[in-house]
Amino acid sequence: MSKVPFRNILVYLDGSEGSMTAAMYAILLASSTKASLHAVYVVNTKALGDLVKSRIFVDQEKTEFLADLKKDAGRHIRHTERLAASKDVVITAEAIEGSPHKEIISYIKQHGIDLLVLGSVNAIRSRRDELTSENDRMLRTSPCPVVVVRDADDSIWSQFEEV
Repeated sequence: MSKVPFRNILVYLDGSEGSMTAAMYAILLASSTKASLHAVYVVNTKALGDLVKSRIFVDQEKTEFLADLKKDAGRHIRHTERLAASKDVVITAEAIEGSPHKEIISYIKQHGIDLLVLGSVNAIRSRRDELTSENDRMLRTSPCPVVVVRDADDSIWSQFEEV
């Protein structure tokens, strides 16, 4: 086996199709390099708090929405674990709460991650989009190299099925 510049891969899950494509790519990378694989879904409680402050949500709605987000996180974590198991890849997966970019950067530092895999970074249409895009913030502030997996690339799905 040749040496690779990374041993610990983290894939960020956000429930989008793009993040699931990134998860499949990360699983393929981990399988081919024997790197350890981590997956983290961050329930964005910062955004929920902002919605309450701006009176878009009342506290009761926040509680109900948070419960729904936690269920979604669990569903995506379980799906990613099944995908990894289908390729005989051991994965450490968890859902955490907070501000996604801050939690991911903290996770990278705490777990010795040396490669971050993200789904597509959305097209920036305004300065506000640029300031609020979590994937863009992770891309810009990650202390380790980042691979951005374009969800328009159907070849990853095909490769995943072939392996």
